[in-house]
Amino acid sequence: MYNLRLYHDDDQTAFHREALVYFSQCGSARTLSLGELLRLTSDSAVEDYRERGMSYGFLAERNIAILVSRLSFRFHTMPQGNQRINIATWEEKPEALQLKRAYELTDEGGGRLVSGLSAWLLVNPVTRRIIPTKDFTLRPPRDWEKEHDCLRPGKIVLPDGMELWHERTIGLSDIDANGHANNSRYGAFVEDALPPSYRNKSFTDFRLNYSREAKLDQQMQVYGKADEEKKKLVMAGRTEDGNSFEAELYWK
Repeated sequence: MYNLRLYHDDDQTAFHREALVYFSQCGSARTLSLGELLRLTSDSAVEDYRERGMSYGFLAERNIAILVSRLSFRFHTMPQGNQRINIATWEEKPEALQLKRAYELTDEGGGRLVSGLSAWLLVNPVTRRIIPTKDFTLRPPRDWEKEHDCLRPGKIVLPDGMELWHERTIGLSDIDANGHANNSRYGAFVEDALPPSYRNKSFTDFRLNYSREAKLDQQMQVYGKADEEKKKLVMAGRTEDGNSFEAELYWK
């Protein structure tokens, strides 16, 4: 039986979560799906805070919600089914309105699997107003950052001539306790929109920006365009409220 540990470094720099990649978390290629990657990493961030005394309930009582706004991942070797992995995550120097968090997924021997960076907004769930990071005083902020082997999270420019690739209804299973589609579900939205000719590509990088929350029973149309010269797919998911997300996938 596996003993899957949760622990912080001795100096509290990084939080580590050991995990086993299950068959149900993988797609047809038997590698971890995008949605499950987003779930594992965001849950690890939540667990890091919970272990430091800042659970979802603790933050909610203080009218604080922490919502991911942008992320970027580089796939060195995508985790496979029945593989034991370590997910390390830590906060870095925040910006005025965004918390910064990094990720490193490694195998049992310490080999790199996935590297990532993400940006998070502090929001008052009652007023929906953004809270400046300087006002988040429940823990000492980090004042340093590392070099990372992945693209920087940032603005995704949508090209002209995007075509409708997929349509879906936001269902009850997509919704989390914040009342909108959970951030991890957007990985599934992207994968479900892939045209058949791109489903077996060896993707190397993934960037995702969350623009507007998607709500229960809304219709989402996912538009996309391929750039064969840059080996890049660009997508945008739209509801009646406007763009819900923008995404990029790069391949070899």
